[in-house]
Amino acid sequence: MDIDIGKKVKELRNTAGLSIKDLAAKADVSTGLISQIERNLVVPSVTVLYRIAMSLGASVGYFFGEGPAVRNDPVVRQSERKRLSIDGINGIYELLSSSASKRLEFIHITLKGRESSRMDMISHEGEECGYVLKGHMLIKLGQEEYYLGEGDSMTFDSSIPHRYLNIDDVECVSIWAMTPPSF
Repeated sequence: MDIDIGKKVKELRNTAGLSIKDLAAKADVSTGLISQIERNLVVPSVTVLYRIAMSLGASVGYFFGEGPAVRNDPVVRQSERKRLSIDGINGIYELLSSSASKRLEFIHITLKGRESSRMDMISHEGEECGYVLKGHMLIKLGQEEYYLGEGDSMTFDSSIPHRYLNIDDVECVSIWAMTPPSF
């Protein structure tokens, strides 16, 4: 399957009535980068693609052929959960919310023993709230570390650099709500 991210960015940008300069300003990237992405001269990082998607009101999954930019079906069946597979991210991420949600995203995360969500810290616009269903998790949030066990929950500002780590040998399962949606 050919993935033409550049074509999709350009189509959504034109549909939104935005110039390259407008999109670059909204996504906080250079106009040259948007131009290069649209001409498929460069592949955007996950962070840049996330910012572009949010600026265009689309999900990141749309750029990888996972359906239309916007759907209105409110139900997600267990057998139809979208599994998110992104470079640099470990674990199994399943989208529990439908793409009909414009302001909230609900994700089921499974981390194998001693696995972390990613190697580096990430920050982005919004807020996150998580609940540990099974196992134990260490949340690195800025310079702080928080240990969560089964039944524990946490809420934080997503603009603070963060990552999740399973610090045990057994699987850790958690559910997270995030706003705004990014996948």
